[in-house]
Amino acid sequence: MENGGNGVNYESKETSTMTIKGILSLLMQSTVENKNKRVISLGLGDPTLFSCFQTTSVSEEAVADTLFSHKFHGYAPTAGLPQTRQKIAEYLSRDLPYELSSHDVFITCGCTQAIDVSVAILARGGANILLPRPGFPIYELCAAFRQVEVRHYDLLLEKGWEVDLDSVKALADHNTVALVVINPGNPCGNVYSYNHLEKVVERITKYFDLLGGPATFIQAAVPRILNQTEESFFKKTIDDLRLNSDICFKEIEEIPCMFCPHKPEGSMTMIVKLNLLLLEDITDDIDFCFKLAKEESVIILPGTAVGLKDWLRITFAADPSALVEGLKRVKVFCQRHAKNG
Repeated sequence: MENGGNGVNYESKETSTMTIKGILSLLMQSTVENKNKRVISLGLGDPTLFSCFQTTSVSEEAVADTLFSHKFHGYAPTAGLPQTRQKIAEYLSRDLPYELSSHDVFITCGCTQAIDVSVAILARGGANILLPRPGFPIYELCAAFRQVEVRHYDLLLEKGWEVDLDSVKALADHNTVALVVINPGNPCGNVYSYNHLEKVVERITKYFDLLGGPATFIQAAVPRILNQTEESFFKKTIDDLRLNSDICFKEIEEIPCMFCPHKPEGSMTMIVKLNLLLLEDITDDIDFCFKLAKEESVIILPGTAVGLKDWLRITFAADPSALVEGLKRVKVFCQRHAKNG
């Protein structure tokens, strides 16, 4: 489906059965034949794989200490340990104009379980949820498992990937139980203004009617981690991501068949338009990524996996040297497959 003639080719709902880890695993298998080059993965959103984004010693020591204390080997309450929920509420309240309580916190095993719990709570007969396109595919999978209908609203490239408010208005009805807003954006890396978020809420509010967590010793370590982790750790992480974003954007500008229409403002991913007219023997974004993995041992996520056909999602949360080397290989690959003339 073309969106307003802006060149965004949204993929059909069949791609909702595709997981990011699934396609990245297949891409990794394609690198096996090329033993002369180390594998550089710019597809998986896991910064801890790179030395410059490793966690603090405080976190490691806190987890180890709670484990060996022998006090947290049993089950935790469903919503999480009370002291952990309270500390998280206090931590999050620092940036809010109001105070959260422990009752506002529910601890899950990462975002995937949080998404599944949210969908499960909202699921009922005939329910539908509105999801952004492009977006994070786990929502579709969780909704399908819970038999909740998915309706996609578009993000507008020409407005910095803002929510198409008219699309939301047209899709929402009395069976709409949730509107998902991913901010900072994944895969686009955009950050919404407060004014835009207010408009989104105004457009949808009138329609709304309103299961085990992480290991107990992990939860018990959280208060110490939040208390003792210095702000300099977070500042350095943000500064490193900003630097890598600049590197990635600059390198992409030197590749003729790629175009990044919106420089990332948050998150750790960049969405890049692929111009297939400038390439030989490349049929689509998936074909591009598999051939790139096989020839250059560089892994990039095809846009089809996040709902954008013939786009690419690049994760720049990597060591700068690996990022530069990986994108240089992408440039060589594109030159190799460039159409003559």
